[in-house]
Amino acid sequence: MRRFCLLVPCYTSRITRMRTIKESSDELNAPVVTRAFIARAPQQRRTARDYLALGIATCGVGYMPLAPGTWGSAIGVGIYLLLRAVSTEVFAFATARGWNLPPLESFRTTSELLLLIVISIVGIWAASRTEPLLGRKDPGAVVVDEVAGQLVTFLFVPWDSGWWAIVAGFLAFRLFDIWKPYPIHRLEALESGLGIMADDLLAGAYAATLMSLLTSVYILL
Repeated sequence: MRRFCLLVPCYTSRITRMRTIKESSDELNAPVVTRAFIARAPQQRRTARDYLALGIATCGVGYMPLAPGTWGSAIGVGIYLLLRAVSTEVFAFATARGWNLPPLESFRTTSELLLLIVISIVGIWAASRTEPLLGRKDPGAVVVDEVAGQLVTFLFVPWDSGWWAIVAGFLAFRLFDIWKPYPIHRLEALESGLGIMADDLLAGAYAATLMSLLTSVYILL
């Protein structure tokens, strides 16, 4: 029988599903206990794929000693601002040549959605690979889920909104990500990287709904 190193001392026996406590970057709810088998990766030289997964999952800030999830959200804000700056330049270039505005607005939204889909899919892969490397369920160092959730928050925010919308969107996502109202907390029980990403994507959807309401009120005032 193959020898596995679990969260308890190594032993040789048939693999069974274990009750595993999930970590979290920043949240108020009690830890989620799931029935899942998490085996630490064998002590051997890590491959390039392992380091790539760790880099994507942690986004370079996951090992910050204080509130890594908040730092992950800040990375999401930065990506959004970069996307908005690039789209503004493209917009100016296109309008100078007489292109119609409605198709350009649609292109902006489509670009953000495509980026979000890519980050989500790659994030699921990276988070799933990182769990056994760190030997923990939903490691707190994994913050790519916060990056994706933060981008969801800005989906319905007009591109020409001021800095108040950026700050409000950041705070709104952090509120729902830490608070985790129903059924966000339940999604953490999903398997591996899917559970890591799903709860933050739903938190982002809640925050996006709030931001849509706030921007509507702002426009009407």
